[in-house]
Amino acid sequence: MTLEPVHLSDEAATARLGADIAMALAPGDLVCLSGEIGAGKSTLARALIRHLARDDELEVPSPTFTLCQRYELTPAISHFDLYRLSAPEEMEELGFDEALSSGAVLVEWPERAGDALPQAGLTIRLDSGPDGGRVAHFTGGDEGAGSLAARLARSLALRDFLDAHWDAAAERRFLQGDASARRYETAHLGDETRIVMDSPRRPDGPVLRDGKPYSRIAHLAEDVVPFLAVAETLRSAGFAAPRIFSRSVANGFLLTEHLGTGRMVGEDGRPIPERYEAAARLLAGFHRHDWPRKIPTAGDGDETLWHVVPNYDDVALTIETSLLADWYAPRTLDRPLAEGERAEFDAVWAELIARIEGSMPTLVMRDYHSPNIIWRGDRDFPERLGLIDFQDAVIGPQAYDLASLAQDARVDIPQSLERALVKAYLDERRAETQFDEAAFLRDYAILAAQRASKIMGIFVRLDERDGKPAYLAHLPRMRDYLGRCLRHPALARYRLWCEATIGIAAADEQAVIGP
Repeated sequence: MTLEPVHLSDEAATARLGADIAMALAPGDLVCLSGEIGAGKSTLARALIRHLARDDELEVPSPTFTLCQRYELTPAISHFDLYRLSAPEEMEELGFDEALSSGAVLVEWPERAGDALPQAGLTIRLDSGPDGGRVAHFTGGDEGAGSLAARLARSLALRDFLDAHWDAAAERRFLQGDASARRYETAHLGDETRIVMDSPRRPDGPVLRDGKPYSRIAHLAEDVVPFLAVAETLRSAGFAAPRIFSRSVANGFLLTEHLGTGRMVGEDGRPIPERYEAAARLLAGFHRHDWPRKIPTAGDGDETLWHVVPNYDDVALTIETSLLADWYAPRTLDRPLAEGERAEFDAVWAELIARIEGSMPTLVMRDYHSPNIIWRGDRDFPERLGLIDFQDAVIGPQAYDLASLAQDARVDIPQSLERALVKAYLDERRAETQFDEAAFLRDYAILAAQRASKIMGIFVRLDERDGKPAYLAHLPRMRDYLGRCLRHPALARYRLWCEATIGIAAADEQAVIGP
């Protein structure tokens, strides 16, 4: 991948490039800074380290005499200055290999190391510019979509997007990533903060069924168009989805409103009951809307794009539930499921999904839980609850999002609170003549079990396939939730399978919902 040179007119521009590189950096990355004395190598390294430390005043001494200085940041950074290196063989004594295996590495004067540095590093050479400034030239950085060169190219493109659509002085900070390839940043300008969504077009994975990859079968968003369409639809209905300030559909960049930092949980990580109950009541109002299935949204320029909200059909529900059989069960058993075990699993879920087919359809946000609900206590209801991360929305059963909330995958929800949330929702709906409470409770039990099964499989897949082991910490909670679901009579056959095959029994307490 070829990166275009970047002109650095002054020290502020150099600091900005340091921030842009920092936004692309990951453990195992090697960045070599080359150029004559006074070219700005230390200035660039200092800016990068300060950005990761979120401290513009952090003391970052040049390691000219110590040769290496380590900073325990995210990622950890080891800053090498090899100007006084006597011989390439000294690199081993400096602990270079260990530094690269445990974080990212910056190297000034890489030429002094000879062949002791890996060839895969990204080299940035700083040369004199035509107007007295500097020009940064980039070489190396490896190939491929996940390489440092590719990540930096995207970071620089995002900087260009911010320059064009907001202000060149906007300061970027990493906010979070998620289980997909999406990442989020905050952009700050004076007292205003906005959210930047970096959502590259989803690549096709391996074909699993009918010539389609998992993402297409499960109706996962492939670009930013679904987010744009659903956000605008939710806002037009009076719900607090982010305003969209600017977009680049082609690149997958959005600049959106920052809805706030209020959380659904306290400092101790426990759910705040009144906030969860407000979220349950919001769903009751949400489900009274007649949501459109075909939604227009603006593309790049004058183009109008159309998003058709897919149905949460039996194929999508089945491929999701199969994640438990494909990933979680083999991890638990230390072997693949036997033919009979898998056949029974598939038969159970074919029967359960058939029972909820076409039941009480609505717009399902699909990940309606604490990370994606923002508490805004100074606003009137329903804008008191900010909504994000709904790009995978589908048309499906009303009970799904309540199950997502009341069995929050990231937060321990006690059974008493789960009951309270289901009650708060039902209290809002019982007066409606068309509302079938018994059918809703059946759907809730089935869909909560479906979601728990899916997520257990996803968390194992994230560890084994994607190298994200942190999600495994949530597995005990999901097993507990599934055990609660198995108390419901509609899940009697699945209860027998879970007990016999993966060792998950029905919870001892009475089910949250009745038959």
